[in-house]
Amino acid sequence: MALQDTANDVLPSWTDGPMKQSIVDFVDRVTQADGPAFVPVEARVAVFDNDGTLWCEKPLPVQADFLCRRIGEMAQEDPALRSRQPWKAVSEGDYRWLGNAITKHYAGDDADLHEMAGGILQAYEGKTIDEFAEEAESFLETARHPSSGQPYSECTYQPMIELLGYLDANGFTNYIAPAAGRDFLRPITQNIYGIPPERIIGSTVSLAYDHDRHTVVHKNALDFLDDGPEKVVRIWSRLGRKPIFACGNSNGDVEMLEFTSQSKPAMELLIFHDDAVNEFSYHAGAERAVDEATREGWPIVSMKNDWRTIFRSQQTQPA
Repeated sequence: MALQDTANDVLPSWTDGPMKQSIVDFVDRVTQADGPAFVPVEARVAVFDNDGTLWCEKPLPVQADFLCRRIGEMAQEDPALRSRQPWKAVSEGDYRWLGNAITKHYAGDDADLHEMAGGILQAYEGKTIDEFAEEAESFLETARHPSSGQPYSECTYQPMIELLGYLDANGFTNYIAPAAGRDFLRPITQNIYGIPPERIIGSTVSLAYDHDRHTVVHKNALDFLDDGPEKVVRIWSRLGRKPIFACGNSNGDVEMLEFTSQSKPAMELLIFHDDAVNEFSYHAGAERAVDEATREGWPIVSMKNDWRTIFRSQQTQPA
């Protein structure tokens, strides 16, 4: 299947070249009913990370911003909390500590992440699932990215939105399997990604049924961190199938990409953040992923070279 003219291109925000061609060729191979690599529609499963893969994750992940605002409110209500993390970092606007907690996690050091989690789990203890969903949706509709000033809804990667749509149009069922919270994303994924809430896997806090209110509430405990090897377990538990297409950007996605590579045929993509002008340039937290992608031959998508534009708010430049 040859690349189409730009006017009719299915992936207009992708640079015409080997990376884009490899995606088109893969989809063409698995959808040709009389071809040797044909995959039935029911087995065309694609899984995606979210932070840093479908939308921007710097200077800190979107959900971290959401949760930190609640942690800031807690510090205002109880000033004694300001001497402890993560309330201290939030009160001082220390994005470096908050961001480094995630980066250190991907390097195998979870000390700061545990401190952060302690505050996060307290932040919404006792909230009903409906109350939490309303607050998450309101935040995502009104809050703005701290660096660009753009609404978070505009911080999704346009090339990835196009890729999700392209796969969907070719019979794929797309799932999002982020390390971030499942219930934080569910209210908005249909609108921004075209993916319904039941296809969001993600991390979860423990939940309990409240007999008095006849609903489900958040508890002060982590149920599942959807990252690394656990991400694969969650994918299999929810889907009962191995994906044939997977895309991530960090060390926490390596096992998901490995698992997908066991399918034949399969395609694994690693998003590499190397565009300091239009987004951010960073390698921390993705070192192992890049090494394994290089060793295994997984395509590494350069945001600088393989994408013609990054955010939907940016005008696509002529080829």
